[in-house]
Amino acid sequence: MAKYQNITKAAASLYVGQPTLTKAIQNLEQELGQKLFRKLGNKFVLTYAGEVFVRKAEQILLLKGELDHELADIVKSNVGVLKVSFPVMRGSYMLPCTVPVFTGLYPNVKLDIVEADSAQLEEMLLRGDTDLAFFNLPVRNKDLDYELIRHEELLLLLHPEHPLQEKTISRPDSSHPWLSLDLLREEPFILFTQSQRTRQIADKLFAQYRMEPNIFLQTRNIQAPLHLAAQGYGACFVSETHLRHVSFPRPPLTFSVGEPPVTMDFVAAFRKNAYLPFHAKEYITMVKRFT
Repeated sequence: MAKYQNITKAAASLYVGQPTLTKAIQNLEQELGQKLFRKLGNKFVLTYAGEVFVRKAEQILLLKGELDHELADIVKSNVGVLKVSFPVMRGSYMLPCTVPVFTGLYPNVKLDIVEADSAQLEEMLLRGDTDLAFFNLPVRNKDLDYELIRHEELLLLLHPEHPLQEKTISRPDSSHPWLSLDLLREEPFILFTQSQRTRQIADKLFAQYRMEPNIFLQTRNIQAPLHLAAQGYGACFVSETHLRHVSFPRPPLTFSVGEPPVTMDFVAAFRKNAYLPFHAKEYITMVKRFT
């Protein structure tokens, strides 16, 4: 009920009747000798005692989940649930690559997949809603740890006949011909939404050049910006890994950008000091293979 602040919604989420849930809460409060909820308008909000109780209960559930994983590894049952999360962009191509391989090797391990923004994935890890989350650094919470999957560049894409290809520079610190963003002040941009990590990195790049981008389109879709850029509708940014998983009738031009060239670290994140089950380690290995 702490999540929904509504007893009807909370009961429905638990598949029990409202009277049953009400009675259970009353019994718990009587046992503890403390009120866990107080009514505020139409909402049920936690008391201070309720906040402490919920916080400790969440920690207990996390420990229970880790214990289940560890015991499953000990008995080598190859049975269980692995909760994995991706940003929408990564999930669009990583899931078709990894899920069939994983389920083929471990048919009795159920994969519980969630796609969400990177910031949401950190919160999900902390709550125990997912065991593994894959996204680009930074990891902002000190209670999370990570394993590096791949170090890669952020690339700029343009139409295959764009005249700016004549303005590139060859640099030893760039994996592609380098292009100054100063030359694109009038160029339309097709960008991802501001909740996505690639867009956040692009916005820092714009700030570095003190430029306000001419935004033609914003979208969460991974394919649209790349194909529109290849067709001459503007410029877009994409990671090297994303680019490898997209096919084009006519490939766009690719450039390194930034001073120094912008790089990203794609990682597998998990709770610090938490037990990482065998199947989670196996899934990380598979993601590395296809990245």
